[in-house]
Amino acid sequence: MESGAVITDSAREFSEVLPGGGALLAIDLGTKTLGVATCDAGWQFATAGKTLPRGKFGRDRDALAALLAERGVKGLVIGLPRNMDGSEGPRAQASRAYARNLSEAFELPVLLWDERWSTASAESAMIGQDFSRRKRAERIDSHAAAVFLQGAIDAMTSNAF
Repeated sequence: MESGAVITDSAREFSEVLPGGGALLAIDLGTKTLGVATCDAGWQFATAGKTLPRGKFGRDRDALAALLAERGVKGLVIGLPRNMDGSEGPRAQASRAYARNLSEAFELPVLLWDERWSTASAESAMIGQDFSRRKRAERIDSHAAAVFLQGAIDAMTSNAF
């Protein structure tokens, strides 16, 4: 099976496509920005990265390609904005379409990960670290990406599927 064809909601399926591990890049898709976070090849720690301005897909793709090459990324984790009842609305469908485009562009497997509460969790942590309102606004999307990336890698390494 070609790894670039895999787009899944399953941590188990995603980890099986990457038997040797590898660095991952998480993307929190905002309407104006892309928050990115990365994790190490051993899937231990997620770290907030840059918040990129969002534009047309070609521009986003080029900006992400530079990050993928720099970090040697083996897979992508895209935040899936589910409703509180677990259903999916238009934003979730847009995330699925974006995931398909990225998978095709980079030939990398993609894990769609539930991002409910990631922004609230990131905001709380940033307040606890005494980030100013301005700094929180600038960095919230990348910190939210780190929150849901940590949840995904914890699920993949715990074998609690």
